[in-house]
Amino acid sequence: MDTANTQDLRTRREAVVDAHIEAEAVSHDVKAALATFRKPRYEVPAVGLIADGADAVEGLLNQLLAAFPDFWLKKDTVHHGDDVVVIEARFGGTHRGVWAGIAATEKPMEVQSALIFVFDCADLICEKVYFDHATILRQLGSPA
Repeated sequence: MDTANTQDLRTRREAVVDAHIEAEAVSHDVKAALATFRKPRYEVPAVGLIADGADAVEGLLNQLLAAFPDFWLKKDTVHHGDDVVVIEARFGGTHRGVWAGIAATEKPMEVQSALIFVFDCADLICEKVYFDHATILRQLGSPA
């Protein structure tokens, strides 16, 4: 692929990622977040979760936003690869509902993360979310 086409693809992919982050972490619009995928899929190794398909991803995002209704994400650095956009970020929120089997604590959490957005050409097909689960558990007052 020539340089102009590569840059165009990177720009298109980054726009999809930005729309996804806006929907999920700013407007908390689950349907809009789902619409950024060609086929929705999340992988969250820290909690042993794979959500494959629209219903599973919708359920995951609804659970996340019910547990952390003020969920936010701050994008720090963007990296591009052959079929991925990797975002280094911090995310957080106030624990106001059940999350990972833990009842609401009303405590804030914030953790550094790496988000790997996997693409097929310009189509988002998976988001892999990496973070230190023990850090969140400590902040929520649960034994790590």
